[in-house]
Amino acid sequence: MTEPIFFPSRDFGLKTLENFVSKAGCDYAAGRNYVDEADTPGAVSKLSPYIRYRLLTEQEIIGAVLERHNLISAEKFIQEMLWRTYWKGWLEMRPAIWTRFLQERDHQRERFSDPKAVSNAENGKTGIQGFDQWSQELSSTGYLHNHVRMWFASIWIFTLRLPWTLGADFFLRNLLDADPASNTLSWRWVAGLQTPGKTYLATQKNIYRYTHGRFAPEGLTSQAIELQEPPLESIRNIPPSTNHDSIRNALLLITHEDMHPESLFLDHSIFKAAAIIIDPDLLFGEKANQFARSAAIYAVARLESRIDGPVSLYDRLDTETLLVAARSKRVKVIITPYAPVGPVAKRLALITLELSEKGIELIQTRREWDSLFWPHATKGFFTFSRRIPSVLEKIGLR
Repeated sequence: MTEPIFFPSRDFGLKTLENFVSKAGCDYAAGRNYVDEADTPGAVSKLSPYIRYRLLTEQEIIGAVLERHNLISAEKFIQEMLWRTYWKGWLEMRPAIWTRFLQERDHQRERFSDPKAVSNAENGKTGIQGFDQWSQELSSTGYLHNHVRMWFASIWIFTLRLPWTLGADFFLRNLLDADPASNTLSWRWVAGLQTPGKTYLATQKNIYRYTHGRFAPEGLTSQAIELQEPPLESIRNIPPSTNHDSIRNALLLITHEDMHPESLFLDHSIFKAAAIIIDPDLLFGEKANQFARSAAIYAVARLESRIDGPVSLYDRLDTETLLVAARSKRVKVIITPYAPVGPVAKRLALITLELSEKGIELIQTRREWDSLFWPHATKGFFTFSRRIPSVLEKIGLR
């Protein structure tokens, strides 16, 4: 099996986008569900790691696509791009779902009655054709086609009868593009928790068709189990994004949540230094950590030509690291791209309080893309998708 190449630089991501753009219309719509062999191009973009860490932004990707296609012909690709935005907005308004997932995952790790079955599934030893190969592919490459992710989750939950939280955790620990919102909510969707009563069942016929006949697993269940959970929390308001326009002396903080600050902060003269922090404790697996760490090295080189001050790379996101970096440049303000629900957001909330006690303000700045789209993620994706054309127009992409 030839591993897909995801070189961890923005330039490589831009080249990948350039090679894909011409196929983002009818070719993508017709072929996106087909799972080609790893050494063939296929119809999908292979952009997900670059989007996950915002080495490329959603806005520039869709902007490039709309320069070659109209909104109707590129609708399927644009919708798939916006699923990621939708998931993030949905979770941002319901952060307790992430906490609930972590608690249930830890509970199942300790108490699930058949750990051998989980180990067999993770190591591709179930005897289920396709599933075992995909498990090994994920562990080897850090990537799976989106359609395969759906089949895999369905077989894990309904055929193997394994806890969905342990499957979601397996993905998080191995995917290059591991993301709290997209991964957790996609697994919930397959399980019938995201849209109660609507599960996703993988079938032999569907897998055979969309793998070009390579796989036709036998013994898949035709009956979904009904999972239960406590009622959802009330929707919370999305926290505001603080305006930083009046600030003239600040430290720029970059985490793996958003690694293209050049497109967010147009006036770099306000920064006296930059700290790029890739903390392995805040990433889910070694593959994601290596990708983000390597991408950060390239980010250092990019920012050094833009910021009139040192650009330093650290591996601990904590109060002491930021305190030393801020005091070395005699700044009282640290500005960072907004971190959505997940480990970085939790860590920043704590650091913000501790820095405040030391007389230093930590400001999170949200992208216009998120501020305009996220508030529409109150219900299902269909309701959200009806807002896509008007929001794109407001951003200037129609």
